[in-house]
Amino acid sequence: MSVRVTLVAAARSSARLAERFDDDRPLDQAGWYEVQLAAHTLVPLGAAELRYCSPTARSRATADALGYAPLAQPALSDCDMGRWRGFTLAEVAAREPGAVDAWLADPRSAPHGGEPLLGFISRIGGWLDTRPADDGSSVVAVAEPAVVRAALVYALKAPPSTYWNVDVRPLSTVVLTGRSGRWSLCLEHTG
Repeated sequence: MSVRVTLVAAARSSARLAERFDDDRPLDQAGWYEVQLAAHTLVPLGAAELRYCSPTARSRATADALGYAPLAQPALSDCDMGRWRGFTLAEVAAREPGAVDAWLADPRSAPHGGEPLLGFISRIGGWLDTRPADDGSSVVAVAEPAVVRAALVYALKAPPSTYWNVDVRPLSTVVLTGRSGRWSLCLEHTG
């Protein structure tokens, strides 16, 4: 028995370099425009039996704009960045360069007082593993790019450092198939 989980990265809410940790800003003008351009390929994913989203404003807005009528899942929240919440990586690096270096090097560290990377990946994996695995069932979830990266690292049983090497663009999709503890990445032709 297996399930098909399609993860859709939320549309953007700011320019890439202006992204802030644990940010909950709504979609910006460019994000709304991107959703309109991608709708023809993403709207059909709403036929999934189960439709979810991260509880962030941009994930909810992306899913709603695509007609998914999703259920917000707290387990799909972005990584808890503690006292770094609301700051850019450049701002934190200027104030706490040693802490940022430790955080990037050790997936068990949480110098910000929030959630360590390893805990974040495990939390997202726990959500993935609890999806109902009836043959042929399908799930779509709109989530923050960080959540999609964490799901990929978990599903592929990759080292946590792999997280830093996965680039998830707004409105990109990833399909995972399988069941608890046994996931495969499914690359599909969309033409």
